Amino acid sequence: MNGRPHEFRTATARPSTGNRSAPKRRIRPLRRLLTVVMASALALGGAVVSPAPATAATNQFRGMNWAVLGDNFSRGPLVISGLSQTDSNATVRAKANALYDDMAAMGVNTVRLPINTHTVGTTWWNNYRGAIDAATARGFKVILAYWEDGAASGGKVTNYGAWNTMWSRVTSTYGSNANVYFEPMNEPHGYSSSEWRNVAAEWLRYHYSAVPSRVLIGGTGLSQDLRDICNDSRFSGTLLSFHYYAFFYGPMTYDGFRSHIQTRLGNCASRAVLTEYGAPMSNGLNYANASSTDNFVRYIRAITQVMRDNQMGGTYWPALGGKRTNGGSYDWYSMFALSGSGTNLNLTVRNNSGRDRIRYGWGL
Repeated sequence: MNGRPHEFRTATARPSTGNRSAPKRRIRPLRRLLTVVMASALALGGAVVSPAPATAATNQFRGMNWAVLGDNFSRGPLVISGLSQTDSNATVRAKANALYDDMAAMGVNTVRLPINTHTVGTTWWNNYRGAIDAATARGFKVILAYWEDGAASGGKVTNYGAWNTMWSRVTSTYGSNANVYFEPMNEPHGYSSSEWRNVAAEWLRYHYSAVPSRVLIGGTGLSQDLRDICNDSRFSGTLLSFHYYAFFYGPMTYDGFRSHIQTRLGNCASRAVLTEYGAPMSNGLNYANASSTDNFVRYIRAITQVMRDNQMGGTYWPALGGKRTNGGSYDWYSMFALSGSGTNLNLTVRNNSGRDRIRYGWGL
């Protein structure tokens, strides 16, 4: 799923029993049409999304992760949910645009997409790029994040030569595109703090075509602590990637979550993007209930409040795809249910109160 090795996820697996589907909302065709018209108007007006200054708040990132169903750890090409490896570039673009229409109706303007060394530079890469190009063409920001090539890698880069070759291809293609951001590695938990900071600093030196203000350096561990990265002057010009899930830690009160999250951000909330956070959206939890004693509700309410307080952006995990739960059919954290066929794809919100709380965190 979100960069955690499978053996870690097994030990902390999210339960999949007792799920009830929350009331679902269909995105009406008229809303989709209005979204497309607005995006087209912006494109005609020449609007360009500028890279975020490294010292500014990051709430311009209102995003979702689009992931492989089953997780992004793979020893093969990454085929994200809704796509097929037989899809052409044009088909990928058409599918992506259909899904982006429905995401945009929720307020999404950013998508985080996985890459690995088995994807970039292949025939599939030429077609997969349709998802990137469709997003940037409508003014979306795209965060390209490297997932280690299989969970057996233990949270480290599998092959440094292949990793650098992959990133050289990506940054040479998209380095001049102000809508594309680069995340050298997702959840580098196999390294000590000093080791990871040296690896990340060398990445910045080597990949000089990647503008630092459009690079997201992950926190230490499972990208869950920004303090050491924040205090390292080698990353003063970059953005920072932060992950926080309830199951990383024990149950807490609402205030306990808020305090703990803020501590892990250190002094760098203004440069942080919460690139992964999520909770069940398929079992009817009410995220609007401020007095709820449910740990997931407390967590989502707390983390979105921290986001809003710090004007911090984020990419929810996931829009679709992700770890197989609920009998293996979908990730119960996923914000949307996918339906349709061919290029006529649709997304339905699984939990309206969850959607509204994520929007609240974005500042909407």
